[in-house]
Amino acid sequence: MNYLPQLLFIALLGGMAYVIYQRFSLIIQTIRLARPVELHDQPSERFKRMALLAFGQKKMFSKPIVGFFHFLIYIGFVLINIEVLEIVLDGILGTHRLFAPFLGSFYTGLLNFFEILAAGVFVACVFFFLRRGVFRIRRLQASNHQELAGFPVKDAYQILLIEVVLMGALWAMNGADAVLQTRGVEHYLPVGSFVISGSLMPLFETFSTGSLVLLERGAWWFHIAGILAFALYVTYSKHLHIFFAFPSAYFSSLESSSKMSAMPSVTHEVKLMLGQPVEEQAASAAKFGAKDVMDLTWKNALDAYSCTECGRCTEQCPANQTGRALSPRKIMMDTRDRLEEVGGILKANKGTFVEDGKSLFDRISAEELRACTSCQACVEACPMELSPLSIILEMRRFQIMELSDAPGAWNAMFANVETNQSPWKFNPAYRLNWAKE
Repeated sequence: MNYLPQLLFIALLGGMAYVIYQRFSLIIQTIRLARPVELHDQPSERFKRMALLAFGQKKMFSKPIVGFFHFLIYIGFVLINIEVLEIVLDGILGTHRLFAPFLGSFYTGLLNFFEILAAGVFVACVFFFLRRGVFRIRRLQASNHQELAGFPVKDAYQILLIEVVLMGALWAMNGADAVLQTRGVEHYLPVGSFVISGSLMPLFETFSTGSLVLLERGAWWFHIAGILAFALYVTYSKHLHIFFAFPSAYFSSLESSSKMSAMPSVTHEVKLMLGQPVEEQAASAAKFGAKDVMDLTWKNALDAYSCTECGRCTEQCPANQTGRALSPRKIMMDTRDRLEEVGGILKANKGTFVEDGKSLFDRISAEELRACTSCQACVEACPMELSPLSIILEMRRFQIMELSDAPGAWNAMFANVETNQSPWKFNPAYRLNWAKE
């Protein structure tokens, strides 16, 4: 009977690990449906970018106050997970504070450091809640941005609430533990006072020993079960960037953000026209641009899953600022929603995609695509340098070159470029006439 808590914990840990693994496998399988692209060059430079963008939060600090509080949450959760390692081992082995006998006074200092970090996370969550709910920052309001209506707003508040509750459970666990230490209860070895949860001791001292043990064990189970549930939940939310920010930063483009990739098939034809040497291309029914997520690159798909929905891209978009339909954040969210839809099809058909008659164009309108000026403001503003623009360009190429869906003025310009080698309708031989007088 003494082994029952261990068996229950191992079952919980194993079950959640399996479900989370299955979820990540489905996401990766969905991403792999997209077109391949080679992004493994210059590994040292890529590791540097990952260190600056993902680990160092470099671009978050373009807004210093927000960057500081985001860093508190980030560093708090990274380091507090060291304590989670001890909790997991205690659950498996049936021990209590496994590392305490080996680390001595350093263990107490370490726990107090974790408690201070938890306080930082708590304060940061309150700060972000106030920004959304009280100060109502414009780019975070569903009333101003339709893409945030429904789940995205609820998701943001739920994550903040979960983080606050988990920190509270940590303090409750340590506070009850501290009182049990003073009473000499078996297994609760003295490890010193706690800087935050120690303030709860006067409240807990009124509890009976049995009630305190129940409280401490309940908080312990709630804390670890909450962390496991949180790890699963984030795979369905915008907070998936907790995991994907690192590969996304590593595989980000090393080229200037102002560089646009050319279509290989078009480049091939242009070189043939100019008499330049070209490599033979296999005959294929390749399409121009992207109609659906499978026509994008896997990096585009990874970017969509990595988007934090912070809205900095939309805030800086000149088209959005002037009232046009375009919101770069919506482009990323729509792409991710379509990827999730495709993932559901894969899951239902045991890993095989079955055409459902839908595409990205069911979510992203022609008006949104045409509103983009290709100014790169969204890429520059993104804390992780994700690129909504590359998705827009690929869809616009399909829209114009495959669907022939362009305004009359654009079609006239295209025709002039093709026949006159300039956007204007006059003979190329007359191009320098302006300089004769």
